[in-house]
Amino acid sequence: MKPEIIPSIIARGQRELDSRISKVSRHFEWLQLDVMDGKFVKNKSLMFDFKLPKTKCKYEAHLMMKNPLPWIEKNWGKVDTMIIHREVFEKKSELHEMIKIILSKDVKVGLAINPETKVNELEPFLDEIDLVLFMTVNPGHYGAAFLPKVLDKVKQLKLKHNFKGEIEVDGGINNKTIHATLRAGANRFVVGSYLQKAKNVGEFRETLKGFVD
Repeated sequence: MKPEIIPSIIARGQRELDSRISKVSRHFEWLQLDVMDGKFVKNKSLMFDFKLPKTKCKYEAHLMMKNPLPWIEKNWGKVDTMIIHREVFEKKSELHEMIKIILSKDVKVGLAINPETKVNELEPFLDEIDLVLFMTVNPGHYGAAFLPKVLDKVKQLKLKHNFKGEIEVDGGINNKTIHATLRAGANRFVVGSYLQKAKNVGEFRETLKGFVD
């Protein structure tokens, strides 16, 4: 699987959404929409009736929400992949059902886990999903510190559980951390504040690509 650098988009209104997508869309194939309900994490993002500007990009939605189903039912047609959090579902049967609902929309499905969640929590679902996302920061806002301990979990998923799908890392990814996540087994790298703060996004993209190509 080829390495993919994916800008994350946090937005509280349409103007902010348009601005942030416009800044990065020319340089990348994928963008991640960070959807936050203010409950699963403190911040809110993309909890309004948004429209995505026309770009060449594909979109994945990272749903940091306690109840993702209403958002999924309303917005599934806007994205190519939906990523839900393992921590939201107390019962395995509920998560199996949610995965089925997403797949029924002809949308790919990913499972995300926070830094403190054990990889074993993913095991009953690995044959059903396309992607695993590891949070490499405590989730909820741009600029949090990278947590290198998560890399052991990436290795565990790859080696012990022999997961064949996409492995994504999200949080604190920059020119100092991206190569370590690649070595651990990740092939998709979500970048937030590092790119949004960049004056020259194309130049920053090439810098990051140099570490994974």
